[in-house]
Amino acid sequence: MVIQRGLYNFLTYCTAVIWLINGLFCKVLNMVPRHEQIVARILGPTYSNDLTKAIGLAEIAMAIWIITRFKSRVNSLAQIILIALMNILEFLLARDLLLFHGTNLILAGILILVIYYKEFMLLKPSTNIL
Repeated sequence: MVIQRGLYNFLTYCTAVIWLINGLFCKVLNMVPRHEQIVARILGPTYSNDLTKAIGLAEIAMAIWIITRFKSRVNSLAQIILIALMNILEFLLARDLLLFHGTNLILAGILILVIYYKEFMLLKPSTNIL
């Protein structure tokens, strides 16, 4: 059980770091301009800078929510839905701007599986609080 708890904690922090890096560095600080180009392609160029920063702030908030472990199962479901929706939209509407093009869907699928495994399979249900 100690090893499972350690893996759970490790995966929790890894997913939080993914959201933090994408939100803070890629979007808020605009260190990866491709993200704003994707937002412009999907939502239009007029407010793409502001929308990209807002999305980045929401991703930072997601990282904080993950770390707090408040309603962790609800959080995990929210992550799974958001990752699926974002990646499907990007694949359909901005595939040429994606870092790994069509492979992004596979990577997103792996992340979804890791989040699902961490929250719904790794620990006994009594240790996970909805």
